[in-house]
Formats: sequence, structure tokens, C-alpha cells
Amino acid sequence: MHPMLNTAVKAARKAGSIISRASFDLDKLTVRSKRQNDFVSEVDHAAEEAIIAVLREAYPSHGILAEESGSRDADAEYVWVIDPLDGTTNFLHGFPQYCVSIGLLHKGTPQQAVVFDPNRNELFTATKGVGAYLNDRRIRVSKTDRLEDALMGTGFPFREVDHLDDYLRMFRNMTMGCAGIRRPGAAALDLAWVAAGRIDGFWEIGLSPWDIAAGALLVREAGGLIGDLNGEDGFIESGRVVASNAKIFSSILQTLKQRGEAAASA
Repeated sequence: MHPMLNTAVKAARKAGSIISRASFDLDKLTVRSKRQNDFVSEVDHAAEEAIIAVLREAYPSHGILAEESGSRDADAEYVWVIDPLDGTTNFLHGFPQYCVSIGLLHKGTPQQAVVFDPNRNELFTATKGVGAYLNDRRIRVSKTDRLEDALMGTGFPFREVDHLDDYLRMFRNMTMGCAGIRRPGAAALDLAWVAAGRIDGFWEIGLSPWDIAAGALLVREAGGLIGDLNGEDGFIESGRVVASNAKIFSSILQTLKQRGEAAASA
């Protein structure tokens, strides 16, 4: 395992144990709302501090972009992009679908990725050019070659409700176009599941860099494609993401673009 990846795994496991311990005492947590439907708990902060402490000790010159504490040295050559607890709302309800996500960007390109699911003790890792792994076993995206046979993952744009109409059009198109849609509630884990072939594809709008940085590399190293709604790069900045295997990627893009019958006949 690459030494930088090894450090990230150590940090993710440390955060995972903080999260797991806290999950037994949810009623004791202090929670505040950042904005409507967006919650942060003391666990997010404690997990993030633990991750940053491990990374800073090993790589003091590296930059950090983290969900709760923001960025420091963000113009450094290497930047760690961290979501200490992706799926906080799930976590606060005792709904066991959340993860730790740590990605390393080198000059803006994902190089190392860790997504750790403490509930299932599943560790997804990837190094650029080396492949994607789940608990040391090589993973690949699914072989599904028709959108109508595909199980899709998504996430509702809860933070930016002005995206909702656009999203609901996409949701309607996809509902009619694929075999089923799941909305588990932690985008980083959804991307890891695309990499592992558990879902055939995923799309979401309104994401943040820390939701995507690790998952994007997992998908690519598992043989999949990831892009924005036009299939292009720049999705880490725009937060509009489509990921799947190469066989159904263009079908997904086309389906999401359809304007719907009402618009077509108008």
C-alpha cells in the first residue's frame, strides 16, 4: 500500500472508531443546524480533528480542505479533501448508512482515496493507476450494459432547493429509464458502491468537493467513468456528478438531459 494511502487509512479508521462509539449514545450529542436540513454534530468535529492530526503529523506541508473546518494551505501541491462523516443526518437518526471520506489531490487530480464504512467495517481504497479495493480485494464496476437493467443511486439536493425542479425532471426521466433508484444518503459511499458494482450508476447535483474527491478515484480505478452532466471534467468544482460503468454512461447522460414530454410537445 502506498505510504500516503496507508496514512489516510489510519486516519479514517481513527475517525471511524470515534463515530462508532458516539453511535451508541446519540441522545447525548450536541447538534446544531448549519442551515435548513444541514446538520453538524460534535462527532463531525471530533472525527475531523482526529483525521487532520494524523495527516498533519505525517505531511505537515500538505494542504487541507475539510467540511467542518474549511481550508488551509489550499494552494499546496498536495491537498487532502476530507469529509469526516458523510451522511450526518443518517447518523443522527441511527440509520446505519454513513462513512468517512478522505481523498488526496495532487495539483487538483485525485491520487489517493479512502472511504470507510464503520457499520460494515468496509474499507474502500484506491491509488491512481493501481486499482480500487474493498478490504484488500480488487473491485470492479458492474457489467450491466442496458440502462433499463440498471440499479441507480442518487441523492436529493436538500441544501439547494432551487435545484429541485431540475432534479425532479431528471428523477422522473431516470425512474422511467432504469430498473430502480436508491437514495441511501451518503454520496461518498454511493460512489464507492458504484466502484464495487453494487449499484450500476449514480448521479447527483449540489455536491461539495469532500463528497466526491475520494469516490471519483474509486470509480475510475474500478474501471468506471465519472463526469459532470455533460460527461466532462470539473465535477469536483461544480458538484454535478454522473458515475457508472462505460457501457451505460452515455445513456445516463442522455436520459438526464431529456426535457420531458410537456416541454417536448410545447
